[in-house]
Amino acid sequence: GTRASKEIFDILSAKFPAAQYDELAKMVYQHKDKTIINGDRLISVITAGTSDIPVAEEAALTAEIMGNQVERIYDVGVAGIHRLLARVDDIRKANVNIVVAGMEGALASVVGGLVDKPVIAVPTSIGYGANFHGLSALLAMLNSCAAGISVVNIDNGFGAGRLADTMNSLR
Repeated sequence: GTRASKEIFDILSAKFPAAQYDELAKMVYQHKDKTIINGDRLISVITAGTSDIPVAEEAALTAEIMGNQVERIYDVGVAGIHRLLARVDDIRKANVNIVVAGMEGALASVVGGLVDKPVIAVPTSIGYGANFHGLSALLAMLNSCAAGISVVNIDNGFGAGRLADTMNSLR
């Protein structure tokens, strides 16, 4: 269950004692079988800033529950591009990259230009100024000229994690 509060988890856990809650991702879930299905293929989840982490965690946890190995690469946005460039080798190891960014959403285009694997862009509603609750990032990601980028809806970490699992499972 996504976008769940702690109160919802408390109600569900009484009936489902195996349920777990991830407060950052705001997810209620049961992760019974922790077998890594796609162990030879990595999904990286990358954020522009620290405020994008809750949506990124929703994507990462979703992909992990579905049997994927996930690496988190957080706070490497274009405002401090040296942080991204320091991790480019790690990013290129991934079979699929999920890029979570608010504000102007530029990180998805930059990552798309650095890798030869699919990039799933996730605009977030986080930010200040004229970001229009994620619309500016969404439009920038949709208009990217970097090849191999797909875009999910604003704050749709679950959709990104599920799409990454589908891509990562293709043989």
